[in-house]
Amino acid sequence: MAWLSLVLFLPWFVLLGTLFWLFPRQPRGASRRLFDGVALALAFALSILAMLWGHHIGVVQSDAGPIWRQVLAVLYAYGAFLAVMVAAILLRGPALARRSTKAASKPAAGSP
Repeated sequence: MAWLSLVLFLPWFVLLGTLFWLFPRQPRGASRRLFDGVALALAFALSILAMLWGHHIGVVQSDAGPIWRQVLAVLYAYGAFLAVMVAAILLRGPALARRSTKAASKPAAGSP
């Protein structure tokens, strides 16, 4: 039953991931696609790990009711997904700007 939270939140994760992938629209180079793909894969993987961890914590606590297993799984999964997405948004601009300035400063082939 731990996977129920992932099934329920998967459409929301897809929506947030799509918005992350599409905006801002420019610049869209290979490095941007690679960065975004790695960030989304990492967010999804950490979300699954956090979901399993949250469900396990709900199982271990004997005084919690059965619904708290799912609640903790959802909270942990959503928190992990959002944490990675926020970190990726904050790092994407400076990382890609640094790469584009390096590429712009390289001399073109055949120029003096």
